[in-house]
Order: sequence, then structure tokens, then C-alpha cells
Amino acid sequence: MKLPGGPGTPAADGAMVFAEATAACRGINTITLEMSVHGSAHGRRLRGRLTAGLARPASARLEAVASFGQPLFVFVARNDDASLLLPRDNRVLEHGKSEDVLEAVTGVPIDAATLRSLVAGCTRSPDTSGLDNVRSLGDRWRIASDGSDTVYFQRAEQSGRWRLVATLRPAGQSGTGWRAEYSMFVDNLPRKVHLVSQPSGRFDLELDLSQVELNVALGPEVFQLQQVAAAAPITLDELRQSGPLGEK
Repeated sequence: MKLPGGPGTPAADGAMVFAEATAACRGINTITLEMSVHGSAHGRRLRGRLTAGLARPASARLEAVASFGQPLFVFVARNDDASLLLPRDNRVLEHGKSEDVLEAVTGVPIDAATLRSLVAGCTRSPDTSGLDNVRSLGDRWRIASDGSDTVYFQRAEQSGRWRLVATLRPAGQSGTGWRAEYSMFVDNLPRKVHLVSQPSGRFDLELDLSQVELNVALGPEVFQLQQVAAAAPITLDELRQSGPLGEK
């Protein structure tokens, strides 16, 4: 996707654009789905399938599905406290920052709250009060600051409806930012997310989303690991050495 450049001009319709583009995603409290992941991370080709359950504000469960047998890993997070189980190796990391643990097993520095925003194709800000400096770049583009992110809204050619089509995240403590592009919309929610590192070269992934269900009941037990007492501990460094998505 070629994003427009230039400073733009102040947009008088910023509130309307935001409301229309995020109407479908702002009401999502929980979401369950499957993700088909393919691309590359840290110089390795990746292909895998994940099942996910995500809840507002920052709870997540991810399972890396294997062709047969137990999952490759089970990741859970509540707020910024994450745990990860490797069922096949019977090893566990019981407490870590969600961004650090997700980066170790997927190659991408995102936390649980960001993952929910990504798969929903939504802004971090729940309303226009969190958006700064909405600017117009022609008839079909609006750009705004969403916290530290920059978000791009585009008017669809056929329907004329505004959509959030891209998010740019600056580099954080990991030293790597990223760009997300949203496409293949169904009911104004994306079914494809393209996630690439900024600067490029660290990861380039396509997420194909399916089996999406919204606002289903997800109890607190979903975001907890079960039966880990007998598992041996594993460190973040050991997880990173095993490679993205548990590749060894």
C-alpha cells in the first residue's frame, strides 16, 4: 500500500471520519479467531496457525496449533503479566512482560492490548479525544496521531465508507517499529493484516484471519495456564534461541 506523504491540512471532518472508520471495532470487548501466519522473522521463513482469544483491555490467549498432538506453545496474558507453556517440552515461563514474551515466540514486539487492536483493525484511542491533529491529504485520505502511533484512514472507492487502513508504530525499547496494513474487510473489520518491521528486514508477516467471533464470553480461566506445576522453567533468552513460533 502506498501511503500519502506531506503535512496535509487540518481536517474539519476528523470526528466523523473516526466514528465511521471505527464503528465496528469500538464495540468489541472480546474476540476469538484463527490466524494463518506466513512470511519471515529474523531471517527465517514462517508458516503456522494460531488460535486466539482476546479481551479488553489487555488479556490474551494464543495457541500455536500443530498438525497433530499438543500445541507448540500456549501464551496467556492479563494486563502486562504473561506466561508461556511449551507442552511438548514440558517447560514454562510463568511471569514476563507480554511484549517481551510475544516477541520471543513470534519475532514481533507487541503486547496483548496491541494484538487485540491489530486483529480488530482499530485505533488505540477509544474516541476522538485521544486523536491529535487529524489532517486531510486529498479527498480520500485522513491521517492522525493516535498516542505514539500514526494512523491512516482511507475512503473506500466503491462504498465511500471511511476505514482505518494502516498503523505506524515507532521504535520502542526493542529498537524496532512496525507498520500494519489492513485489507479484505468483512463488515468493516479486516480479514488480512500485513505486519512489517520498520526499518524493514526484521519481520514481514501476513495474518489471514478466519472463524472470527465477537463478544463471546471469555472467563478469567481462559487467560491462565493450567497444570504447570510439573513443568521445568524456561527463560526468555532460551525462548529467543528456539526461534519464532517455536522453530528449533
